[in-house]
Amino acid sequence: MKRWLPLSIIAATLAVAGCSKAPNGDTNTSTSSQVAKTTANEAYLALADDYFNHDLALNPISATYVGINDYNDQFGDQLTDKWLKQRHQLNKGFLAKAKKIDRSQLSQQLQLSYDMFVYNRNLDLVEETFPARMIPFNQFYSPLFSMAQLGSGGSFQPFETVEDYQNWLARLEGFISFLNRAEDRMREGIRSKVVLPRTLVERMIPQINAQLVQDPTESLFYAPIGQLPESFSDADKQRLTDAYQSFISEKLTPALLDLSVFLKDEYLPASRGSDGMWGLPNGKLWYQYLANRNTTTEMDVDDIHELGLSEVARILAEMDQVRQTVGFKGDMAAFFDYLSSDPQFFFDTPQQLIDGYMGLKDDINQVLPDYFDVMPKADYEVRAVEAFREKSAAGASYQSPAVDGSRPGIFYINTYNLRAQPKWGMTTLSLHEAAPGHHFQISIKQELTDIPQFQKFGGYTAFEEGWALYAEYLGVEMGLFEDPYQYFGKLSDEMLRAMRLVVDTGLHAKGWTREQAIQYMMDNSAMAETDITAEVERYMAIPGQALSYKVGQLKILELRAKAEQALGDKFDIKEFHSQVLLTGSLPMAVLEDKINYWIASKS
Repeated sequence: MKRWLPLSIIAATLAVAGCSKAPNGDTNTSTSSQVAKTTANEAYLALADDYFNHDLALNPISATYVGINDYNDQFGDQLTDKWLKQRHQLNKGFLAKAKKIDRSQLSQQLQLSYDMFVYNRNLDLVEETFPARMIPFNQFYSPLFSMAQLGSGGSFQPFETVEDYQNWLARLEGFISFLNRAEDRMREGIRSKVVLPRTLVERMIPQINAQLVQDPTESLFYAPIGQLPESFSDADKQRLTDAYQSFISEKLTPALLDLSVFLKDEYLPASRGSDGMWGLPNGKLWYQYLANRNTTTEMDVDDIHELGLSEVARILAEMDQVRQTVGFKGDMAAFFDYLSSDPQFFFDTPQQLIDGYMGLKDDINQVLPDYFDVMPKADYEVRAVEAFREKSAAGASYQSPAVDGSRPGIFYINTYNLRAQPKWGMTTLSLHEAAPGHHFQISIKQELTDIPQFQKFGGYTAFEEGWALYAEYLGVEMGLFEDPYQYFGKLSDEMLRAMRLVVDTGLHAKGWTREQAIQYMMDNSAMAETDITAEVERYMAIPGQALSYKVGQLKILELRAKAEQALGDKFDIKEFHSQVLLTGSLPMAVLEDKINYWIASKS
């Protein structure tokens, strides 16, 4: 992929080069300076895209997700010593190359990009010092699920040509090799006492067993055969059908059975009794790293815990105001029970829930133009979470649209337990996952044309989840929470993010048990116990990720308040949102630098 210098940079360079004069009147000096800046910009863009291309070669599934089909037949050699060494050399080498570029000669926008690039390489090099390779997957993030989604025919993996179908079989061969490597790394983890909590292993075994089918046509991985294009010849259809059936029966199912036996007989007995990272060798330091990486801050985990306690108390007080507004006579515990059990707050069928979200989409779309100058070209649709993952999936999630525009974004709703999907939570969930939350931020980022590729397709959880939580807050200004029960839903979701600060740090830094974490969330929310249990086990599986939401939201709100105060009548909410969204996902410190620059430019 050749990288061309953005027109905006070329135009700006030509304009300055043609009109500016150095203080001594020497136009040659000014022109020389602009040539240096242009050269620096070109060098950095080439470097960033060179890294991106090398990284895709190491991570071929990532290439498929960003619409590059050169590696669709490969799974990748992750977990091998060779791959780990190549990743180290990639990060170390490109960090050294980046440091040879004079940052001061870059355009303002590319200075932000440069800071991100260097930040990422340093983080990746530190990450290598921790033994993540020994815990290659868990019940929440599983390659089994991601491969099943890719092979469904409705995701990023193309199934349009005979070669596409052959590529998928080849990728599945790589997946089987990965499963074998994963077992070896998990055995290494057993020897080093770097293993998952017992509860999570108990969740993983039935997930795998559910894929052990006797009839290959019942496998999730047989789905592409049910979608064979009519244009294929009868011979090709028969050949592919036979190939998929034999592969599932003779290779895939035995590999999954082997993994299931390994987990049950070897890994489960060696799994750890502690529910948090404090129970791992060097676990507290590892967790502090993950907390900093996910929040893109240097906050100490103890400070994050205290912030969470403070936010929980504040939100509880607002919830009590809602209780009084609707005239509920009982205490907060009774109010929580009422909201989580009264039939009026729940749909009777999954389709009613999906239809309700489609109606909300129309309502929200009507007010968006008052707050945004820029909107994504891609649309989104609402879908139920697939049956094969609904028992362990989150209540909702978002999948970005295809880069080429061939598929819209997807707002997934988990319809497995309708009592975990109250009507009063719908507005805030739609704002968060769809528009103007994840759908806006991620789709707009993918559609940008004047930033390096790694910015279009990379991201930071604190920015992305912080923006989505900010989008919930924005719903208040949009007038979408006039119903007090819907406003309670907004508070309930905000409470979830505040509790995460307490529970995640409690589990991993303060020795909390799974049961303590579950009880804390039950005491402070109206969430269904099944939902709470899945949440807590998610925090156990992916430490630190849950911290990013509230930390990111509070930083965006802080920067907005700062801009409003500094600019007064010059503050424009649409312009602020464009400043936040139009350079992709940023670390919090880089976003702060950008907003400060914008404020100064308008003052």
